[in-house]
Amino acid sequence: MTSNGTAVLRVAGRPVGRYVTRPELPARLSPRPYLHPVTTLSGTAVTELTPADHAHHLGVGVAVPDVEGFNFWGGRTYVRDQGPTELDNHGSQRHVAFQLRDPDGFVEELRWVAVGGELLRERRTVAASELTDRAWALDVTFSLTNVTGSPLSIGSPATNGRPGAAYGGFFWRARKESSAPEVFTAAAHGEEQVHGRPADWLALRGGTWTLVFAGATEQTRRDPWFVRTEEYPGVGSSLAHDERIPLPPGETVVRRVVSVVADGRLDRDTAAALVRKAVSP
Repeated sequence: MTSNGTAVLRVAGRPVGRYVTRPELPARLSPRPYLHPVTTLSGTAVTELTPADHAHHLGVGVAVPDVEGFNFWGGRTYVRDQGPTELDNHGSQRHVAFQLRDPDGFVEELRWVAVGGELLRERRTVAASELTDRAWALDVTFSLTNVTGSPLSIGSPATNGRPGAAYGGFFWRARKESSAPEVFTAAAHGEEQVHGRPADWLALRGGTWTLVFAGATEQTRRDPWFVRTEEYPGVGSSLAHDERIPLPPGETVVRRVVSVVADGRLDRDTAAALVRKAVSP
């Protein structure tokens, strides 16, 4: 851990990610810990930080646009019958402590804080493991517990009236290149065919790299994927797709996503095989 709150994630001794716990960011970006840069084993960066098209996209992390009306995603808030609106409603995720920290991962405690105090307490587990000499896996589990004395709910622009915009939860802002990446699942190909649908795994294939995402619990696999390729390259797992998620006092929501980070342009069979290896007990 460095003095500015940055930890280096390593696989087989090689650095593959930097985790920033205390970023210095303006409030409208909903400051939160993030992984960036994340790289393949050969050193190719596969994340972006505060890109010009969406300054609130912060590498790999957990972000939610609506926790009881507070924005933990960053940027504008989608308001029903009004559209994207600048509101002074941004929250922040604050690193409390590492409960465990090794070169290949950590367990972290975070506080989700907005005006009026803490809404959620998070336990985040991140682990990196080698799959082959050209691929590794990033395993992210997050649990969000309502620490207030009142019911909370988690929403998205989709649940607030914007069709197709059910982002919120695990999110990976990928490397932007001169041409858009390809996206495919075991049964479908292209953004229109995979966005907003559940799939056991989903691959994003760039010029010299491939990312493969998989829900690693039954509940996570039920969440549809949020996918962008043409507008910008990004993949997330949608927490609140069709309706808001109620979170009574003391209750917890848990999700786990495993991501394969590979050099080269993987085909379907190779992507599926690596996912099976990554999520196997």
